[in-house]
Amino acid sequence: MSNSTIEATNPLTSGDFTEAGEPFRLFADWLTDAQGAEPNDPNAMTLATVDADGLPDARMVLLKGLDARGFVFFTNTESAKGTELAGQPKAALVFHWKSLRRQVRARGPVEQVSEAEADAYFATRPRLSQIGAWASRQSRPLEGRFALEAAVATITARYALGEVPRPPHWTGFRVVPSAIEFWHDRPFRLHDRVVFRRSGPDGAWSRTRLYP
Repeated sequence: MSNSTIEATNPLTSGDFTEAGEPFRLFADWLTDAQGAEPNDPNAMTLATVDADGLPDARMVLLKGLDARGFVFFTNTESAKGTELAGQPKAALVFHWKSLRRQVRARGPVEQVSEAEADAYFATRPRLSQIGAWASRQSRPLEGRFALEAAVATITARYALGEVPRPPHWTGFRVVPSAIEFWHDRPFRLHDRVVFRRSGPDGAWSRTRLYP
């Protein structure tokens, strides 16, 4: 995962996680453990949004940035999630690491990343993924596989030489959490849970331990 500025410590030697004073460092600890334990995509997360009718929508995306402000992912702004976030810039996230029996939930307002941040991340993507970002009209009807392959061929020819620029409809979003909850499995469903809350992106975190 790129753009991470949170240093992780080892939670296995840092004591009771429910006594942690700050959630982003704790999250970084857990993500580090997941990177060593999960066989595929330890940075996968469920992203939940709402549409214009207030109906919830959810899908899996990949966490691509983590800093003291929030969780970053990238997408086509004309996709379903992009249009939903334009109408209601709030979201919820869920990370579930089955091998570790851990879960993290977060929710809060959503903001677009800066142009510079989007450009910097796009430049790190594999070239074929960059081309795919241009070729895919994400979430819209596709008449057949050939139409997608033809679009890929057209974009490949267009950018046969030099760098592939970032499409204007492709950028990143940062979920700026107002709450982050950590859950760890314990026997007989007597799980450990702790939630951190803050009033705004610059506010101090409060911590509350929860019943299972």
